[in-house]
Amino acid sequence: MQNVPEKIRSVYEKLHPTEKKIAEYILAHQDISADATIQNLANRIGTSTASISRFAKHLGYPSFRDFSIAISASQKSSSSDFFTEIDHEDSSTRVVDKLFKAGISALRSTASNLRVKDLEKAVDWLIGSQKTGFFGIGGSSIVAFNAYHKFLRTPLNIVSHPDYDIQIMQAAHLNEKCLGIVISHSGRNQDTLLVENKLRENGCKIIAITAFPESPVAKNADLVLNSYSEEVNFRQESMSSLIAQITIIDTLFTLVGHRLEKDTSRVITKMRRVIEQTRVKKQQ
Repeated sequence: MQNVPEKIRSVYEKLHPTEKKIAEYILAHQDISADATIQNLANRIGTSTASISRFAKHLGYPSFRDFSIAISASQKSSSSDFFTEIDHEDSSTRVVDKLFKAGISALRSTASNLRVKDLEKAVDWLIGSQKTGFFGIGGSSIVAFNAYHKFLRTPLNIVSHPDYDIQIMQAAHLNEKCLGIVISHSGRNQDTLLVENKLRENGCKIIAITAFPESPVAKNADLVLNSYSEEVNFRQESMSSLIAQITIIDTLFTLVGHRLEKDTSRVITKMRRVIEQTRVKKQQ
């Protein structure tokens, strides 16, 4: 299950101004929020108790008490280390510890929130697609090209390219018998949206992989696979999100390979023979 910070971030984009004000305060002051009464919290934020109560119910908690308990539980969970910042005073050991905990937490949060039926639907679409394109801009292009590299080992017909102009042209060639997998951490990149809109115009099925299920990219997709992460400072390229997204791709690749075991095995064997020819032979 999502903890409170994850739930808040997943719906943040569709909150109205008062709710965003509440959300921002709770994210910044989880320790205070966990122990505060509803009146005390309303006073600190500068809003009404009714607004706090509505916000808690919006997130799925029956009462403020349930919401308060959930905040406290979130703090005690292993993912709490995930929301700490890297400080200038941190030793190298501490920095390494925080970064690895961030990656582990991203994977745990993503795994706990992925629905098997969504993954199975994605696999059905991949296998039934005439051609599949993987699309991503910036850091997400790494995930897209990683997917291309992996799915070359399957019998599927796939395309991908790191250059944005070529991505647009590839998207223009896909049709209603094809599948587009669009990857974006924020789900708000304008260039990614243009690619997705081109896919939509052509009647192509679209799967979005993003950390924000209420983002424009997610809303424009037929199926959303959510990656959960929280960035710490000094890391502008969403590294934890990349780890989670690459693992989603690994999962799809493995499920496809499992479903098409014989055909995939033949392709992998052929690939290995070709790759082996590029390697230097061992000296006897």
